[in-house]
Amino acid sequence: MESVNIYAAKTQLSQLVDKAAAGEDVIVSRHGKPLVRITALASARRPVIFGLLRGKLKIADDFDAPLPDELLAGFERR
Repeated sequence: MESVNIYAAKTQLSQLVDKAAAGEDVIVSRHGKPLVRITALASARRPVIFGLLRGKLKIADDFDAPLPDELLAGFERR
């Protein structure tokens, strides 16, 4: 973990951000006292797990059957 002075952090911010994005934490300090840590954010995407709901959902046999005329007329404002 690299530690840099706040003045150096101002002048080298883009390089420090690149290091943090690569996985290396950077500590910014003032007068030798640590103030903040620059670190990469965790990925917001969760992996897709196929089959997670297997057996928990039931789809009716007539799921894709045409709608009754009365109901279809309501959707089409007839």
